[in-house]
Amino acid sequence: METRPTHAVSRRRWLRGLGWLAAIAVCLAVFAMYTVPDFMVMVADKVWSCF
Repeated sequence: METRPTHAVSRRRWLRGLGWLAAIAVCLAVFAMYTVPDFMVMVADKVWSCF
């Protein structure tokens, strides 16, 4: 029966945690931008200009 080396398991956990941290940071940045009305108007204008 083969077992994985412990460094591979710990590296995988570390990368998974880093991925979750990055995803949470992106979500927080997006939610923070909703508090800036001028930014939201600019985004709406850019989306509207596509049509």
